[in-house]
Amino acid sequence: MSTYHESLRFHTKGNCDMVDITSGVEAVLKKSALSIGICTIFCTGSTGSVTTIEYEDGLLKDFPEAMERIAPKDAEYKHDLKWRDGNGHSHIRASIVGPSLTIPFVNKQLTLGTWQQIVFVDCDNRPRDRGLEIMIIGE
Repeated sequence: MSTYHESLRFHTKGNCDMVDITSGVEAVLKKSALSIGICTIFCTGSTGSVTTIEYEDGLLKDFPEAMERIAPKDAEYKHDLKWRDGNGHSHIRASIVGPSLTIPFVNKQLTLGTWQQIVFVDCDNRPRDRGLEIMIIGE
């Protein structure tokens, strides 16, 4: 069993900005010498998340609307009362979606479905520079 690691860095707009990172993750996998195994993508920040979705205009609008119903921006959050940064909802949203994703790969190809892309979701209330850690384990 071998491993390969690389980081991805990019800028986001905040407020449920969704970034398709599929090609970036595929490029990291191609650089590795591994052909079968698992690829884990991990967000190092507490207001970002990683998931899969069909990356299309309708869902790019639906997702933030759904997050607003689940954890509204204007609700009272104890985090905001303590830190006064206004992003309590951001932490809740990121925690619900989750900070990481693991995808199997075979023959150096991620085993994603036809309409499935890997996305980073910036749940924070402002633009940010983001980092993802890509860890590949396999043979």
